[in-house]
Amino acid sequence: MHRYEHGGNIREGAEFMLDFSVNTNCLGMPESVKNAIARHIPEYARYPDPFCAALRRALAERHELEPSVILCGNGAAQLIFSLCACVKPRRALTLAPTFSEYERSVKLFGGVVSEHRLLESNGFALNESILTELDARLDIVFLCNPNNPTGRLTERGLLCEIADICRNNGTLLVVDECFIDFTRGESMLPMLRRYPHMLILRAFTKIYSMAGLRLGTLYCADRALLSRIAEYSPAWSVSAVAQTAGAAALKENGWIDRTAPAVETERAFMTAALIGLGLTVYDSDANFLLIKSKLPLCPPLAERNVLVRDCANFTGLDKRYIRAGLKSRDENMVLLCAVREILNG
Repeated sequence: MHRYEHGGNIREGAEFMLDFSVNTNCLGMPESVKNAIARHIPEYARYPDPFCAALRRALAERHELEPSVILCGNGAAQLIFSLCACVKPRRALTLAPTFSEYERSVKLFGGVVSEHRLLESNGFALNESILTELDARLDIVFLCNPNNPTGRLTERGLLCEIADICRNNGTLLVVDECFIDFTRGESMLPMLRRYPHMLILRAFTKIYSMAGLRLGTLYCADRALLSRIAEYSPAWSVSAVAQTAGAAALKENGWIDRTAPAVETERAFMTAALIGLGLTVYDSDANFLLIKSKLPLCPPLAERNVLVRDCANFTGLDKRYIRAGLKSRDENMVLLCAVREILNG
């Protein structure tokens, strides 16, 4: 069985009181989404729309695109898998550290992965040094923006430089924007027509706290490529419940605008408080923090019924690093108190 390497694995410890290992919205799931799920229960006895037509129309309207450039899937991870199953890249480039499913999917279909190491001395930020590694031998490049587990955004100008080189080299560029709505960063969606070799991943998972429903989206102006990728997705891969929830979420006016200030307030508070406890906290633009401690924090936090993400399995990190999602002030205080108790022995 594949070894699970991500946060949110509470089944192994259902007694956990607070789970900071996942990076969902601290505001929770919108009430309108919960109500829509309950209201449409009679429809769930039927098979879902295999093409997600209504949801794709709503997404197209939201982003001022055509539905034909949108593919929906059972979470972003399934779409990464379908993409690699379709194109079977021989050589890929990822960041390090970053989300592990890019590498796993490439290797699963026979490819080799190179890593562009992000430097701790630079706060794990991506800079122009990656440009020299974008040679024509690459079939695909994966960029997470903001990156996971660091939360760092990449400037639009650098992303366009990367996209220009990839286009000239005939390299596919995948930009993972699953956390972009938590930031003040600019999406690459408006650049979709300019870069038909670019694929953009997004998800309802994080911003609408729908991790258990599994709903991701893939955008690409190359409709033929998108159609081929769709052939590598299971039939009815997006459930009726997920389609209902996604459509309701898109009608939730102002949700992202309400989320941003809550995230920024708690990020500033937690960063200052954790630094005050003697920990290293790296700059983040997202709704989670990468934290470094002289002592491993995961086991003693688990003993206190607090779950954080152990970052030891990220390239370049070890057991001194944890990732913590931001929650409400009261919940964040529980984490702070537990860390303070551990550090004070």
